[in-house]
Amino acid sequence: MVERSSSGGSGAVGAENEDFEAVLSGVGPRLRAIRQQRGTTLAQLSEETGISVSMLSRLESGGRRPTLELLLPLARAHGVALDELVDAPPTGDPRVRLRPFVRHGWTYLPLARNLGGMQAYKMIVPPGSREGAEQRTHEGHEWLYVLSGQLRLRLGEHDVVLKAGEAAEFDTRTPHVFTNAGSTPVEFLSLFGPQGERVHVRARTTGKQS
Repeated sequence: MVERSSSGGSGAVGAENEDFEAVLSGVGPRLRAIRQQRGTTLAQLSEETGISVSMLSRLESGGRRPTLELLLPLARAHGVALDELVDAPPTGDPRVRLRPFVRHGWTYLPLARNLGGMQAYKMIVPPGSREGAEQRTHEGHEWLYVLSGQLRLRLGEHDVVLKAGEAAEFDTRTPHVFTNAGSTPVEFLSLFGPQGERVHVRARTTGKQS
């Protein structure tokens, strides 16, 4: 007769519980990072999900244990997969499968998963969107590249219209606002560094200079 020790089993269960708690403890900071990355306030998120502001605040601070009933509407609101909120292990597929989301009529298509550094989006702005919107400021640095249509950029005292193939780069502490300057949707790429990261373009020559 072979005797089985209960100590090994309990140790494995304890380790699994520790891993589970570690995953749960990381959900709150991840929720906050995703929300801040998208420039959404707790009040806006509460209105979109039906979850109270106090509950959202407790979730982000770790004071409320995340549940499936809370995470599902948050995943839908942020346009991310549920496993991204809980930091599920990667499956080996390198392709980015983040879903687009809509804010105030604008469509945002995330192009990267990076929540802490440079953020990349493709944006689609319908005609007449946010006309008369006020300029705003925030920490960071932004780079834009227009793919199609016409994008109006009011930056401080400057008021310019960017067309397909044109780019702009600026410190977001300067008052700014984007609007659609044409009669068709405008599509553009946006790279944003929340800590003020700038875009560095490197060019390599193919021949020797005389």
